[in-house]
Amino acid sequence: MSILSDLSATIEARKDADPDSSWTAKLLAKGPEKCAEKFGEEAVEAIIEAVKGDRAGLTAEAADVLYHLLVMLAARNVALDDVLNELERRKGVSGIAEKAARPKG
Repeated sequence: MSILSDLSATIEARKDADPDSSWTAKLLAKGPEKCAEKFGEEAVEAIIEAVKGDRAGLTAEAADVLYHLLVMLAARNVALDDVLNELERRKGVSGIAEKAARPKG
């Protein structure tokens, strides 16, 4: 997971960078809503590659999805460690049971 941690740290460091010097800073400067929109676009592109059965295309799009997920999290000040801790909390719990235990609404 160190590559994701490294990427997350780079994204955090770019929060205050000049938007003209960094794609990440440019995305973050557009606000959380634009970051979420871009994440959604990348997710759709990954889905398309998965449906096509294009392994190389899916690999590339999956990398884009992970990057844009981290940017979206940073835009809302959600730390990667918080997400990883949530995954750790769910480890060993049935997906059906976990989903049933979530608050409704």
